[in-house]
Amino acid sequence: MHRFSFLSLCVVGIVVVLFSGETRTAEAVTCDLSELSPCLAAITSSKPPSSTCCRKLTEQKPCFCQYLRNPTMKQFVDTPKAKRIATTCSVEYPQC
Repeated sequence: MHRFSFLSLCVVGIVVVLFSGETRTAEAVTCDLSELSPCLAAITSSKPPSSTCCRKLTEQKPCFCQYLRNPTMKQFVDTPKAKRIATTCSVEYPQC
């Protein structure tokens, strides 16, 4: 019985550590449209998005709905080119 309790406590501890690390990662995202500046060349020309653009797009994915709700930001992220870039980077465009 004592061994089972210790094992249960260890499992609970590991789960807590795993989920707390995941929470810190989610909190680390700063929703700032300027973070997507590496995508500017792909938006203003026919150039494909750079790997830096795709990485930033993936990082900013949790912010997309916030951007789409803001009329000032929406004009930049709700465009055919922005959707094409997201598709090229394999980043799912949100349905907010």
